[in-house]
Amino acid sequence: MKKYEVIKEICETGVVAVVRAENEEQGVEISKACLAGGIKAVELTFTVPFADEVIKSLVKEFGSSMLIGAGTVLDSETARIAILAGAKYIVSPGFDLETAKLCNRYQVPYMAGCMTITEVITAMEAGVDIVKLFPGSAFGPSFVKAVKGPLPQANIMPTGGVSLENVDQWIKNGCVAVGVGGDLTAPAKSGDYAAVTELARQFVEKVANARKN
Repeated sequence: MKKYEVIKEICETGVVAVVRAENEEQGVEISKACLAGGIKAVELTFTVPFADEVIKSLVKEFGSSMLIGAGTVLDSETARIAILAGAKYIVSPGFDLETAKLCNRYQVPYMAGCMTITEVITAMEAGVDIVKLFPGSAFGPSFVKAVKGPLPQANIMPTGGVSLENVDQWIKNGCVAVGVGGDLTAPAKSGDYAAVTELARQFVEKVANARKN
């Protein structure tokens, strides 16, 4: 899958499910539940034990229907492991130049976490296609509108602080997509994957409606 196709698919659905799990089985089940609710893009974080093995399992089973990326990637070594496991995009909580170079080398989208205008510009200069505003809870949706004043070309995806109550505001303020973790996957802690699917459906619906209005 080409780089621009991955970016296009993430932007079309508008929601990336951030999957943090206690073990491989839970990671797979949460991912399946998100897909059933209409979220195609799943970011499997490297805080999950044996994350690269979970990515391999997901790619093997859902490679054609699910867009599987790796999250909490702190360095280029981890990015390389994730790409070899089949990850289609790399997400970091911060910006790392060596990771940006590696992802550019293999033409894999890199979403680097940024908090300031300077960081956003630095990341974009290094070839970051979608800037991950993190943590989104520190700013709120209005920050995106402020950033897009001087940087209308910036593609921004907030993670942290995105909920069903405010997801429409993030989109209306100019985000190309949102990353959602706990607000989407919390029911999985008690094994209620059906509730995760329902929440996924609601997030996708709210993003679609926000884009229309």
